[in-house]
Amino acid sequence: MKNETETTEAPAKEQGQAPPREQHEQREYHGRDRGSDHDRGDRGDRYGPMRWGIAHIYTSYNNTIIHITDATGKETISKTSGGMVVKSHRLESSPTAAMMAAKQAAQLAHDKGINALHIRIKAPGGHNGPNTPGPGAQAAVRALSRMGLRIGMINDVTPIPHDSCRKKGGKRGRRV
Repeated sequence: MKNETETTEAPAKEQGQAPPREQHEQREYHGRDRGSDHDRGDRGDRYGPMRWGIAHIYTSYNNTIIHITDATGKETISKTSGGMVVKSHRLESSPTAAMMAAKQAAQLAHDKGINALHIRIKAPGGHNGPNTPGPGAQAAVRALSRMGLRIGMINDVTPIPHDSCRKKGGKRGRRV
């Protein structure tokens, strides 16, 4: 008499089923590769394919302007500034106004299907303006990230003169 386990275990091909899957080796977790973008392919995350845009953030000591375009930079998706979200002129460049403007721009971009952004930060620059971004730059980037948009590259695109105009002050310079 045969054992019951022998009778129930028939080869998979005879029963018309697919052969059993082989067990994959368990990879060790080293801190970087678990849940990274490498095993997701181009589908991005669980919310669908990643649609990239570019956030042009211009920050001076007077205002913060956030302009989100498509990946080519030709079509405007949303545009807001610090002056659009606060009443007082002195608050236009504040980090709070930049955060509110970034939230507004991110919401409009998210409604139009953008879920990932490359960021270009620009200060006034040139031969007279300051080369450092205003106080709203970091707040705007942080607000865009908190709104659920993926952040790609962050570039500083401040115009820097390679051989500037003659500085003011005359031949002997500014005398203090």
